[in-house]
Amino acid sequence: MLHAEARNFYKGSLLWAVFILWSFPGRSQVTGDTLKAVNVIGAHTLRGVNDTRMKSFSAGQKIKTIDSIVTQQYQLQNIGNLLSQQVPVFVKSYGFNALATLNFRGSSSAQSIVVWNGIPINNAALGLADISQLPVSLFDKVSVAYGSSAALLGSGNVGGALILENDKPLFNPLPKTSVSAALGAGSFGQYLASINYRYSNSKWYFSFNSFGQLADNGFQYKTLSGDNTTNINSRLQSGSIMLQSCYRLNTSSTIGLSVWYQQYFREIPAALFESQSLKNEHDNSLRTLLIWDHKKKTTRLYAKAAFTKDVMTYEDNAIHLTTANTSYQLYAEIGIEQKLSEISNLLIYVPVQIGWIDIGYATKDQDRAALVGAYDIRFFNRKLNIAATTRGEVINTQSILLPGLGVSYQLNYWLSLRANVQRTYRAPTLNELYYSPGGNPSLKPEQGWNEDAGYTINRSISPAISIHHDVALYNREIRDWIIWFGGAIWTPHNIAIVRSQGIETENKILLDVRKWHFHLGVNTANVFAIVESSYIVNDNSIGKQIPYTPLYLGQLNVGFYYGQFYFNYNHTLTGYRYITTDQSEYLPSYNTGNIQLSYDATIHTSAVTLSVQINNIWNNSYEVVAYRPMPGINWLTGIKFRFN
Repeated sequence: MLHAEARNFYKGSLLWAVFILWSFPGRSQVTGDTLKAVNVIGAHTLRGVNDTRMKSFSAGQKIKTIDSIVTQQYQLQNIGNLLSQQVPVFVKSYGFNALATLNFRGSSSAQSIVVWNGIPINNAALGLADISQLPVSLFDKVSVAYGSSAALLGSGNVGGALILENDKPLFNPLPKTSVSAALGAGSFGQYLASINYRYSNSKWYFSFNSFGQLADNGFQYKTLSGDNTTNINSRLQSGSIMLQSCYRLNTSSTIGLSVWYQQYFREIPAALFESQSLKNEHDNSLRTLLIWDHKKKTTRLYAKAAFTKDVMTYEDNAIHLTTANTSYQLYAEIGIEQKLSEISNLLIYVPVQIGWIDIGYATKDQDRAALVGAYDIRFFNRKLNIAATTRGEVINTQSILLPGLGVSYQLNYWLSLRANVQRTYRAPTLNELYYSPGGNPSLKPEQGWNEDAGYTINRSISPAISIHHDVALYNREIRDWIIWFGGAIWTPHNIAIVRSQGIETENKILLDVRKWHFHLGVNTANVFAIVESSYIVNDNSIGKQIPYTPLYLGQLNVGFYYGQFYFNYNHTLTGYRYITTDQSEYLPSYNTGNIQLSYDATIHTSAVTLSVQINNIWNNSYEVVAYRPMPGINWLTGIKFRFN
């Protein structure tokens, strides 16, 4: 049986649905800007994502672009904090400003991908991305694609995708410059700064984004014996720089270069079962991207090439241990997008991805090449949208076919339906195969099918009240699921079948009363990721939830903006997580309350924003990952200047 809090969450979702349905029989009108702050998911053409693959060829898939009003409140924070408070996905955090990974719908960390301006940036060796190292201020758009997009984004995308984008270059007849700078300070010795610069004229576009952070992270917590102590060996220092340039070759062609470098140094504090820690980790990443784009009338041609180098150095001075892990990745893609008619489009592209690591005595690599086709067509006055995709991919010597089909239908002006089916596949990562000690060269690839369906309601009850309501149901079966377990040395193993099923809801009410604009939003997610069969004799995990998959998640956002003042209260609920495969141990559920405040002012020709964030205002004690304490109440304040 579900925990009492989960049952309460179900009741809340049902009450919300009843309220929504009860509201609809009344007359209503739709105005052009009534839903301007709502993330419209069901209406395929209204998505905010820029990526052509996801924007135009992913009918039937749930994609959410986080509102810019929301991302502005997190400009001095990382992507992990943003998602954990605003999107119903589980962010597995190992501590304050420590490693954080994504868990989409009960998937593992390696089954989710992060895409930056169309290229994957998961570590080539680990197969995952640490989203705590991604500053919100570096990106103009943050979107989440739920479920598999393996045909479009590549094998390995089993659970979902985080899509990070920078705005496309805009050229101006006259030179135009904009500059913004922000400074912040907060609890535990936090100091942050960011600078964003843009310049454009009729031929050139330049942008410069940077972010830096220092923190002591010396918060207090309770030991296993109940004594109060202070977090030590917990300093953090990070810096990121992103440079982008684009040249307009002619009216239809551009060529652009992006360079993104970041370094991240953090000490690793002792876990609750350790008496001390002298560990630290130093990460360096270099990402470069070259894009050529040509668009004329009904045809678009493009080519892109990217190189990524990730260096991870781990030290434990208590035992004089130093290990370095360097991975490399080359990615290239050429494609053509063709408008076939007023109702149909075709996309064909060829991506090639090469990743390799040096394990001391040898170099290990993983090569991927694919041919992808996507066809999108609309019927019945564009109300019915069908997208068929297929990907033929070769991974080293293994050939796979990944078909997908998505359908969305605008039943009337306020209700849309959607459904999507996709074959999924994930080859073992280089670390899973070759890490020493612990790698398992005999691992089988994960493979299966993902199905999801849902509906979206966007309706104005009156000129002052509008509603957004979305429900998603999903089912995923993965064979040969890869999971790490062991004693002194952990090793990845295949377990036979894991089935993930669940329901997600997103609900929002907007109320405009003269100069007051109120919002109330509730997001819920229930996830069941169950081991159905196993290769291991007498495996006690059969019929049990995959470790570190919360049974339920919930988020509440309520607030308003009046004139230049913005207020939001965010409350998150994360259900209990089993931490053993046989469900013999679990972490209790936890709640956190968070407040975002901001005020915009104008001083001469400059715009100034003052902001305050207070996290965990109820000072709750909790752990996201076992034996890794999280801080109590903490705050962050900032000031941002914008010059045009």
